[in-house]
Amino acid sequence: MTESLDPAKAESFNFRVDRQLKAAFTAATAADDRSAAQVLRQFMRIYVARRERRAFVAEARRQSRAAAAAALEPQSDEAAVMRELEGDLDALNSGHAAGPAEDCG
Repeated sequence: MTESLDPAKAESFNFRVDRQLKAAFTAATAADDRSAAQVLRQFMRIYVARRERRAFVAEARRQSRAAAAAALEPQSDEAAVMRELEGDLDALNSGHAAGPAEDCG
């Protein structure tokens, strides 16, 4: 798989690495028929994607906790939604809820 870069948009990234690690890495990438640069770019993409995912999960957790805290206030919209959901679940558990076929009319 070849990777093309627009030279006008590409930038260099120089860093120091232990000679033995560089040799082993270069040999490993060559054995996979990929350049070291291709593999490093892929590592960078993976790292950024994982970082973004962790940030997304942390924000989702924060929002979930905020909604749960708001649901403790009886007059809040969140509490009303929770009461509605609990009512729906109770109806499902007691067999009084309309099934999917009944919803279609």
